[in-house]
Amino acid sequence: MPEQSVILPNPSGLHARPAKVFAKAAAGAPGTVTLTKDGREVNASSVLSVLTLDCHKGDEILVKVEGDDAEQTLDELVALIESGIGEGAA
Repeated sequence: MPEQSVILPNPSGLHARPAKVFAKAAAGAPGTVTLTKDGREVNASSVLSVLTLDCHKGDEILVKVEGDDAEQTLDELVALIESGIGEGAA
């Protein structure tokens, strides 16, 4: 199962709107996507689960993908996070 750590760059973290964007991208992936922060792992396709991680700018999160095209999916999701999930990075 490929995984990669990434530092959350967007100024307001994973609040409702970026969490929704990320969860939608994860749900559309052909495999299972999980996010881990501080030892807590959640299903990344659930907005509420993503919000429970309480992610803020500068937090390190671990993205894991299992299933078909896992490497490509991981690359796409990490790129989404690194781009600020539609909010840019400051």
